[in-house]
Amino acid sequence: MKILLLDKNHPLITEQLLAKGFILEEDFTSTYDEVCNKIKNYDGIIIRSRIPLDKNFLEQAQNLKFIARVGAGMENIDIPVAEKLGIQLINSPEGNRDSVAEHVVGMLLIIMNRLFIASQEVKNGIWKREENRGDELLGKTVGLIGYGNMGKATAKRLSGFGCKVIFHDILPGLEDEFATQVTLEELKESAEVLSLHIPLTSETRYLIDETFISEMKNDFYFVNTARGKNVQTKSLVEALRSGKVKGACLDVLEYEKSSFEHLEIENEDLQYLLGSEKAIVTPHIAGWTHQSKEKLAQFIVDKIVGKFAS
Repeated sequence: MKILLLDKNHPLITEQLLAKGFILEEDFTSTYDEVCNKIKNYDGIIIRSRIPLDKNFLEQAQNLKFIARVGAGMENIDIPVAEKLGIQLINSPEGNRDSVAEHVVGMLLIIMNRLFIASQEVKNGIWKREENRGDELLGKTVGLIGYGNMGKATAKRLSGFGCKVIFHDILPGLEDEFATQVTLEELKESAEVLSLHIPLTSETRYLIDETFISEMKNDFYFVNTARGKNVQTKSLVEALRSGKVKGACLDVLEYEKSSFEHLEIENEDLQYLLGSEKAIVTPHIAGWTHQSKEKLAQFIVDKIVGKFAS
């Protein structure tokens, strides 16, 4: 099988697939149109986020048997068209679930205990104790929306902090020893921390908006390591200003490019987040550890070999 690699990933992908007899070609620079013109020559494609695989692209991929995305989200692919054409879809959410979970915990500890603020103050010669009194995770009810790989890994860690973890998911029967499955209404009634672990779909786009926030009974901390467009930023900023949201931990932003490489919009809401002590913002790195880079690649290789190696 001839496979096109469109994005740079861990070298084990190339090493191991070549060893299994696959033919590989790397192309990290061609434009969308240039790749479209040659995609019919390949049996498989391995991607991250650089080029969208839309209806036009897929219809020109006449011999494509699989698309493998090194990561979790698949919104860059026209999934209904791919399925209609019989193209198998492969991803590797198992590879960065642990790094995402650790990032969630890390951001919560930083914002709830004012660690970054206090550290910067001391470095600038300011010594404040009462003003930097923290808020404990112990005993908090944490509500997760989405209970796949990322949600489960996060629940496992937060349960170790003595949190009561609840979750809502569109699939039934996912409850385990780390978290209790509830309705969305029950989650809104109880949660003191809210963390998103959902894909970006038509149903989840701007799920967190003014209405959703107003329906939360408690003032709460908010974490988003999922997708930026799961959240309506303007509504989140208004809730931070009012105190309804006590702190926001954002690894993803509504204003990111689809490639996740940089921001494409700057406005007053973004400037508020970047300047506020009540918000932590990181550049889409929750799943971006040295270990996850290797694990993401290994899961992809194992799945390709398992399905297509002769």
